[in-house]
Amino acid sequence: MDVVMLSRLQFAAASMFHFLFVPLTLGLSVLTAIYETMYVRSGDKDYKRAAKFWGKLFLINFALGVVTGITLEFQFGTNWSAYSKYVGDIFGPLLAIEATLAFYLESTFIGVWIFTWDRVKPKTHALFIWLVAIASNISALWILIANGWMQRPVGYVLRNGRAELENFIAVITNKFGIYEFFHTVSGAYILGGFFVMGISAWHLLRRNEIRFFKKSFRLAATFTLIFALFEIFNGHLHGSEVAEAQPAKLAAMESLWVTEQSAPMYLFAIPDEENEKNSVELLPIPGMLSLLAHHSPDAVVKGLKEFPKEERPPVVLTFISFRIMVGLGFLFGLIAILAWIKRNRIENAQGLLKILVYMIPLPYIAIETGWMVAEVGRQPWIVYGLMKTRDAASVLTTSQVWISLTAFVVFYSFLGLIDFYLLAKYARKGPEAIK
Repeated sequence: MDVVMLSRLQFAAASMFHFLFVPLTLGLSVLTAIYETMYVRSGDKDYKRAAKFWGKLFLINFALGVVTGITLEFQFGTNWSAYSKYVGDIFGPLLAIEATLAFYLESTFIGVWIFTWDRVKPKTHALFIWLVAIASNISALWILIANGWMQRPVGYVLRNGRAELENFIAVITNKFGIYEFFHTVSGAYILGGFFVMGISAWHLLRRNEIRFFKKSFRLAATFTLIFALFEIFNGHLHGSEVAEAQPAKLAAMESLWVTEQSAPMYLFAIPDEENEKNSVELLPIPGMLSLLAHHSPDAVVKGLKEFPKEERPPVVLTFISFRIMVGLGFLFGLIAILAWIKRNRIENAQGLLKILVYMIPLPYIAIETGWMVAEVGRQPWIVYGLMKTRDAASVLTTSQVWISLTAFVVFYSFLGLIDFYLLAKYARKGPEAIK
């Protein structure tokens, strides 16, 4: 493999490891804030215990997420210096705002929240965790605006051999980035919700702290249902934006080779990239792709053969990842509905409780495959239509990248094992008593 491919693998490994931590941080920060707010409003100490219990799991996850996030950003200088030089005028300020506005606010108030239990008024203490949750989501917003610009560049002018910022408002109001933000954050909330429901289900199956975990479960069930249904709606809107901004990605997502009017959606297909066709196509839904992409069953959808071979994304990985993401998304909606219906007598729904325990890893898979669709489907562009990935890499030797890639995989695997070990340990331990 050449330097570009190795650098891509390194960035993929670093970002996918990082995104094992980020979604749970986003989801648990909001849920912890809600539990503490419920305590402030009701005086029910079970909600205070919930804020402390789920907050501890949030803190474990947050600490390890910070480490992986910092090293990820360094790669723009080490492995992608040509990219940084070409678009740094636009990309740099977005990352700088994320760090100075959101990350430091988040980190500061996490410390304040940890060390001020029972030292300030309950309302003030609840405000601290809300500031953490808001800052976490603002951080995600700026990162996703930056990624959204890479997916659909706007507000720039080509000057002096670089892409330079011309309209900052256009960049931060880019529809692609906004849709991406809501899609990503909703997925994180779904993960947080299933995480809480799954751990609560594990304890309820063992008849541990039934009153406490029923309260945790009921709130998480409502929270998850809201965002599971919203994710389906938002996913449709985001897909329509992809159809407009990145038609080659859409064609790869559906393995559509020939431009068609009233294009069908196949629930199952086997893409054959070498022969530029599908070797198997089963269960077509006539006109569905046209309807989803362009809001009309008679609309024309461009096929992959409309694009030069060198500008087509990898079809098989994009197609399979998209199917996994969408399939899991509908599964989450179904299970969330069942959990919400059973929420008040959930301790008696033994079958559903068992399912919910095994549901915990599935939102991680959905989120990671979603990012595969977003990033692999954008290839061969690092900035869509503006800069190709092969032109963005630093001048390095393959041995240098192999060493750093190996180090990242080993180190991050170690961090991941620590994270999941600590989460499992304290999740099994359960909440502490409050005197």
